[in-house]
Amino acid sequence: MANNNNSSFTLPGLNAAIIMDGNGRWAKKNTMNVTSGHEKGVDVVRRIVETAAEAKLGSLSLYAFSTENWSRPKKEILGIKKLIIKAIDSQVPELIKQKVKLDFFGDFEDFGKQVTDAIDQAQKDTDFQHPSLKLNIALGYGGRADIIQATKLMANDINSDKLSVETINDEIFFKYLNAPIRELDLLIRTGGDHRISNFLLYHLAYTEIQFCDTLWPDFTELEFIKCLKKFSKTERRFGKRSN
Repeated sequence: MANNNNSSFTLPGLNAAIIMDGNGRWAKKNTMNVTSGHEKGVDVVRRIVETAAEAKLGSLSLYAFSTENWSRPKKEILGIKKLIIKAIDSQVPELIKQKVKLDFFGDFEDFGKQVTDAIDQAQKDTDFQHPSLKLNIALGYGGRADIIQATKLMANDINSDKLSVETINDEIFFKYLNAPIRELDLLIRTGGDHRISNFLLYHLAYTEIQFCDTLWPDFTELEFIKCLKKFSKTERRFGKRSN
């Protein structure tokens, strides 16, 4: 990390997520093509993941590509496909050294066999039993689609007598969702917009949300630590009265 004064700050077990917004606007601001913005954003991911591991977070979930992003220009999507392969090739060795467990979630089959094969191998290579951090990458993900798909799967299991309606609760429902996390403690969105953009809708029920104006390629480790420190001072009441 860039500042040793922050390297001792930890939030053990915290489940955090980031909507990494602003790559395109950063590229435009710096008179670059949008692919250059995405490339810069991938480099930021590497540094933020390292910081999350040092802070002893339980998990970090990153919104890389939404279901709605498929409407973007074909040239941009092609660039993202190539960048996924490049990022996996360059960053997985570092994740292995750090014992970071990597999981992708979402409907990413349309990215093609080369991408899905790279994802499968990366997940196998980082399948640590006791990881230092669980890194979850949302790729081709949408919160509404996740809930609808979970509902369909539950309906099928009810019809085949594998599941009883009376037993359905939060714990059961989480098991049918595609996202590999349960409760989410903190969500950070960069880029200045104040919305959650169809990300982890079921998981966000009592999540603390922080919005920052910094475009993702300019987001630093120090700013991430600042967000974590702000969260650490938050009183989470979960509907109860303040003490």
